[in-house]
Order: sequence, then C-alpha cells, then structure tokens
Amino acid sequence: MKTIRVLLLGAIFLSFISTSCSQENNKPAQIAWDKWGVPHISADNIHDLFYAQGWAQMHNHANLILKLYGSSRGKGAEYWSKDKLQNDILICTLGFEELAEAWEAQQDPRVKTIIKSFVEGLNAYAKAHPEAIDKENKIVLPITTKDVNMHSMFVIFTRFIASGELELSQQWGSMGSNAYAVGPSRSASGNAMLVQNPHLPWFNEFLFFESHLTLNGKDMYGVTLVGLPGISIGFNKNLGWTHTNNTIDNSDIYEIELKDGGYLLDGKRNDFDVTTKTIRVKQDDGTWAPSEVSVLKTVHGPVIGKKNDKALALRMVGLDKPNMLLQWWQMANSNNFEEFESALKMAQIGFWNVIYADKEGNIFYLFNGLVPKRKAGDWAYWSSIVPGGKSENIWTEMHPYEDLPKLKNPETGWIQNANDPPWTCTVPVALNPKDYPPYMAPAGMSFRPQRAARMMLEDSSVTFDELIGYKLSTRMEFADRILDDLFAAIAHSGSQKAKEAGAVLEKWDREANADSKGTLLFYLWALKFNVGNPANYVVKWDTEHPDTTPDGISDPARAVQLLEATVDEMKANFGRLDVPWGDFYRLRQNGKDLPANGATGELGVFRVAHSYDSPNGKQMYVGSGDSWVGIIEFGDSVRAKVLLSYGNATQKGSPHNGDQLELFSRKELRDAWFTPEQVKANATRTEILTKGGFHNIPFTPSI
Repeated sequence: MKTIRVLLLGAIFLSFISTSCSQENNKPAQIAWDKWGVPHISADNIHDLFYAQGWAQMHNHANLILKLYGSSRGKGAEYWSKDKLQNDILICTLGFEELAEAWEAQQDPRVKTIIKSFVEGLNAYAKAHPEAIDKENKIVLPITTKDVNMHSMFVIFTRFIASGELELSQQWGSMGSNAYAVGPSRSASGNAMLVQNPHLPWFNEFLFFESHLTLNGKDMYGVTLVGLPGISIGFNKNLGWTHTNNTIDNSDIYEIELKDGGYLLDGKRNDFDVTTKTIRVKQDDGTWAPSEVSVLKTVHGPVIGKKNDKALALRMVGLDKPNMLLQWWQMANSNNFEEFESALKMAQIGFWNVIYADKEGNIFYLFNGLVPKRKAGDWAYWSSIVPGGKSENIWTEMHPYEDLPKLKNPETGWIQNANDPPWTCTVPVALNPKDYPPYMAPAGMSFRPQRAARMMLEDSSVTFDELIGYKLSTRMEFADRILDDLFAAIAHSGSQKAKEAGAVLEKWDREANADSKGTLLFYLWALKFNVGNPANYVVKWDTEHPDTTPDGISDPARAVQLLEATVDEMKANFGRLDVPWGDFYRLRQNGKDLPANGATGELGVFRVAHSYDSPNGKQMYVGSGDSWVGIIEFGDSVRAKVLLSYGNATQKGSPHNGDQLELFSRKELRDAWFTPEQVKANATRTEILTKGGFHNIPFTPSI
C-alpha cells in the first residue's frame, strides 16, 4: 500500500512538473546529488543553470557564504564584531562599493545574467530553508548582485593581485599550486593528460566548491571559489585547464612625499582626493557606534599607509576588467584550442598561470595576467617600494596577450608549474627571459618545481596511474639533494648525538608518508637550517642547471649543531627520534582526527600539506595545501580522478563536511562522475526545479 501511495505521489508530482514545463516550453532543471555532496546540474538555459548552482552552493555552504558576503560588503564590524573593523576599513579604502556599481553598469549582459541567476538561486534556498541559516547571519539577507561583484573584488584584489603589498601573504601562509600537462609524445596512451592542483588555505574565502554543469547536453566539471558562480578550474570532454599562482608583479606600492596637507609629484604639490565614510561598529553590549574613515587617493591610487612626511599608495591592475566571470565561462565552453585561446585573449583575469591540455593532443602554458608596461626597471626595482615622486613611474597600459610568455607543445612533451617563473615550465628550458622585459618575472626554481621536473625527466612514457602517483608523491627533493652532505658533516664531526640522528636518517625513505620514520627529524632540522637562504649552499642556484642546484652545505659545523639541537628537541617532546610522521602531522576537521601525509612545499614535496601551527608541540594540523586535485586524461572519453580534500560542504550538519579527509589520509582519489550513466548510477537524490525552487523527486526511478 505504501509503494502505491509513493507511485501515486510521484505521478502527481511529475504531472505538475510536466504541465508547468510544457507551458514554458522547456525542460526543468535538475540537480542530481552524489554521495560526496557534488551537485550534477543540468539545464537547457543559462538562467536555470546558474540558479541551480546558487541553490546548490547555498545548500552546502549557506552560513559560510553569508559570512563571506557580509565581510566583502565591508559590514563585518556592523553585523558581527569590532574585530572585523580593519577589514571594513580596507574595503572602504580600496573603494570596492563604488567599483561594484561601475562594474554592474559596464558588465557584458551575459555576466549580468549569470550573476543575477546565481543570486536568485542563493536567495531562493535561504527562503525555502531558513532553518539552515544561523541567526547571526540572517542579517546579510537578501543577497544582491552587488555582493557577488564585491566578493570577487575582495578575493581577487586583496588575496591575490595585491596580497604581498597588503602584507596578507604572511597571514594566510602557503598559497600556491602544482600543475602538469603531459602531451602525446610523453603519454603512454598517446592521450594528453592534465593535473589540476591548487594549494589554498582550508578555510573561508579560499575554499573551493565542486560542481558538474550540463547545459543543453554539454558537460563542464570543476571547481570555483565558494561564493562565485561558474567553474574557474575545470574540464569538459574536449579540454581542461588549471591555474597556478604566478610570479607576476601587477600591483605596486608607491612611496610619496607629503607637503602642506598634499603630496609631491614631479616637484609640484597636489591635493589628495579625500572622501569620508562612516562604518557602524557593533559594541559588546549589542549597540552600534560610528567610526569615521578618511580615504585619501592620489593619482597612483588609494593611500594605505601614512607616517610622518611620507605615505604609501597602492596601484593595482584589473579595476577596469568587469567580465572575469565571463572569461572563465568562455573557457569552460570552449571546444578546442582556438576557442580557448580566444577566451584567454579577453584578458579579464588579472592573475594566475594557465596550464592546458586537450583531446587533440595539445598542451599549453601561459604566463597569464595583466602585466603593466613599464618604461624602465627590473624585477627587483618593481617588486620593492617604488619611488612615487615621478609621474613616469605611474603605469597606465598593459602588455597585450601577444607579449606574455607562453609555450605550446614543447619538444619535451610536458609542462609543469609549481609557482616557479615561466622560464622553467619545461626542462631543458624553452623560454628565454632575455626575450622579455626585465620586470616580467624573476629567475629561480625552488625544490618543489625541481621535484616536478625530476619526475617527468625520469619517465619517458607516463601512464595515467603513474601520473596519479606523481601527484601524490611525498618524496622530498631537498632530502635527496642535501643528505649526502649532511651525512659527510656528521661523520667528520664525531658527534654522538648527530650520529644517532644520522642512523635514523640513513633508514628513512625520504618521504612524508604517515608511516615514514625520519621525516619529523629531518623536517625540524630543515626548519632550523633555513632551506630558502642561498648562503647555506656551496653551489648557488644556477640558470644553466635549474633543476640540480643549489647543492652542498656551506657550513657543515653549523648543520651538525642544528641537528644536535633537533635531537634534544625531539627527545624532550617525544622521547625518541623515529616518530612516524602521521603521529605528529594530522588532519583534523568536524570531529575527524587522522594521520596526514605530505609536507610544506619548501622541502620539495609535490604533495603539499602545510600547517599553521608552530612545531613546538606534540602535533601539527594541516591547514592548507592540496585543496583540489584533478587528474584528467583526454581520450575517446574523459577519464578523471579528483579529490576536494576538506569535502564539498561547511554546513555543521552536512555529512560532506570533511568526508574526503579519509581519502586524503590514505593517499587515494575518487572518480569524477561525468557521463549521464555515471551520474545516474551514483546519485543519492535528485531535485527538480519548480516555481517554488528545487524539490526532491518523491520516488526513485528503480521503484
């Protein structure tokens, strides 16, 4: 009898949907949710597709999204706490509210449709599910299109383009990425392959949202940052791309001299453009107090610091580029390299390298971004505080796409980037820095990209499974480079403490797996040694040997002393030297506490897992590193393995808050369900769009 009632209810529900859709002459959008909390969204028009993505994001991240948007509005202090005041002042100073209004007037109609539809979906979910939203966050509702623009500005400009200038990079620590593109000549199958692997913090505006979008039968799969619509790192059946943080200088801090309440430029006094703004600040007793903010602007840009007779002004690229989301959408919809490159030439995305592979066998690297045209000066000059007294230092034009370093289908058959400059995207090098302005990018190749290059150089025929192994590799390039010199220093010293440590390191597998014994000892020693200091090496890094230098310990006695200090530290904290890495290095989220693998990329580990904790206790916890992993092979059909390390949801009661950490702990990936058959076989529930939002289908197709 129960089955009959379910069938009857299902028939009535489908009848309603069918009648509703026949009147509008379109097929209803639907969301098929899989067991990892990934929404597989299908629609036959842009509005419904992005409405559904907004609904799905809100389902998985409602409270996080409202927190992010409230903060990006510059109203964190008003909504929540005076602790948010400095962030609000920054947003006022940079003028994001006014810029958002300008962007909305200038944006391509397609961008407006995407954002408007996405916002409608966000608000519809909030209205349909008020129980999902914490009381303190309801004040942010309703969400507006302006919120999406302001949040995108906040993330792009303050967390990436100007993060160094705003001194945010230290606060958020390890932000980077790995990427590979393997061409047919290097691939065992003859198919191009791609590795997507951004390393961002595992919290707040840096979290990714995974989704699968199908528009009129065309599939797109990947991730975007929570709170933004679309796909910013992804693939379709024909091609895929990823981003890595690049060594690009596209914002500058100018030091300007003050005079008589104004500032000097070319020897003449100029008035500041002054605006006064009021920020409401919530007090401990729940009342609000006003805080006046005086915003000063020069011809360089807004003033972000002032002291005595000097001020610092910030100039950033991209303020006149309102269609960034459209460029990503065009990239995701491209069918071949020509279409993809046409999207890149839109030049709306001011940051990030692009690494690409496609079904036709093309692989491609682009030093993407908006690089200012400068009249003089090298990388060192422009990456420091720039003298602001000369108008000739104030750039206005950008280098066009044609000027940017790029490489398509190199003879080596592979491309990598691990946040190194463009010149080492393949080895032997194929791009010459002398062919570009001296301020375009620095020279250098740290141990992590050297590890990336080594794995490719040692394998002339890379299989899909081998590529997965390389991505998950915890081998330490720095250990391979320096241990022979450390062992020699230990032998020469005669130190018993050092010899005891050397015996552990001799047996060590030189990896950072959970069961590796010796990793912690080497890690603590390496922190004291200071891996990034060129003075610590006999042979300095060399452009002629980019993947085998630096080498040799310049002060062996100091290295041994540091090792002795490390022995004392480990015995005091653990009573032994052979502590398994996973006992010390942990994954902890939403009640889970698991052994971690990987380590900071500074040591040349490709499996990046960074901790914000100080290593002076019994344990450290991973807080950034491998965020999204996608490994894709473009054959007759797409083959993809993925992982979103921290899970696809942050809602407190969601089963997907941290549910992929166990896979991370076991060094495993999962299948990306991309075809209709795969989605159908792995869906746990399906929602269909009606006039009131999305509703579960009240019966399963198997009944």
